[in-house]
Amino acid sequence: MKNDEIRALSTEELAVKVAQEKELLQKLKFAHAVSAIENPMRLKYAKRHVARLLTELSKRNKQ
Repeated sequence: MKNDEIRALSTEELAVKVAQEKELLQKLKFAHAVSAIENPMRLKYAKRHVARLLTELSKRNKQ
């Protein structure tokens, strides 16, 4: 999801998306801890995606 697409989401949609992505990240971490996942870079991308979403959410809350 690109930054333009993130900005196009409403605040409620953004909050829901953050919860979904955090859950996905948690599952990826657990799967990687149990046995190595095929592409460990997915962890890095998932973390960055959550950070992008949280940054946009906090920016909106400050305004």
